[in-house]
Amino acid sequence: MTTPGSPGRLLLLDSASLYFRAFFGVPDQRKDPAQPPTNAIRGFLDMLASLVTQFEPTHLVACWDNDWRPQFRVDAIPTYKTHRLADGGVEEEQVPDDLSPQVPVIADALAALGIPRLGADGYEADDVIGTLTARHKGSMAVDVVTGDRDLFQLVDDAAGVRVVYTARGGVRDPDLVDQAFLLAKYAVPDGPSYADMAVLRGDTSDGLPGVAGIGEKTAAKLITTYGSLAALREALEGGDPALKGAQRARLEAGAAYLDVAPRVVQVAPDAPVPHVDTSLPTEVADPALLSRVASEFGVTSSVNRILSALGLG
Repeated sequence: MTTPGSPGRLLLLDSASLYFRAFFGVPDQRKDPAQPPTNAIRGFLDMLASLVTQFEPTHLVACWDNDWRPQFRVDAIPTYKTHRLADGGVEEEQVPDDLSPQVPVIADALAALGIPRLGADGYEADDVIGTLTARHKGSMAVDVVTGDRDLFQLVDDAAGVRVVYTARGGVRDPDLVDQAFLLAKYAVPDGPSYADMAVLRGDTSDGLPGVAGIGEKTAAKLITTYGSLAALREALEGGDPALKGAQRARLEAGAAYLDVAPRVVQVAPDAPVPHVDTSLPTEVADPALLSRVASEFGVTSSVNRILSALGLG
């Protein structure tokens, strides 16, 4: 919660994470299938209203996937997100038919409200979030709203960065991920250690194989013992006698993967994200567009809810 006189709180939304959750979590109330689907629009706006009410940000950005599968990650690990490709293609992400037409409407609603929607060509929303976090941490508190564990790497108590993790309890009852959460849940002390552990462990949901035979607990123990993945690899190459037998063999066999995986796992801190005013809007940017979205898609209640949360209703 932001208190008077505090430097502020920046709320960064992993937009796709929220609108996918809205689509699958909010019932489709259409009585006529010929009508446009609206459940993701309603759910996204309701989630946004709930987040603004609960966390009272002074600044807000909807972070966007301009490229959901960046080439630099595919070049490093070709299996990156391949299971999410549509129809065996090489570019398009598999998105439900009834969700696709709702995404531009969500973008229109954000524009009409005056909430900045930021992406960067060649980068994912995760990288936009990483860049904005690097840009603003220390000057204000940063809350990253996502259902994606990858962004746990940004957690930094000293800089006031935490993750509002929606995968289990949604936006109404999220996990607030700080360093104590990481230590209790994953036995790693901070965000960078989580990223190093994730490299070793791998992530099947992103097509990252990890080091064969190294599970999450072993990965966490190795990272906490040596302090970082780089230090672990130095110890391995230096013949540390504590690294022996099957464990040494597994790490050596995974050397080529470990050479490239950090570039895939680590979010970019320096993507070309535009510099814009991220302050909460003080007036509706485009009343006509907002009215059209509300009436055309039957989401007046949700629009009124976010207007009220922003203090614009």
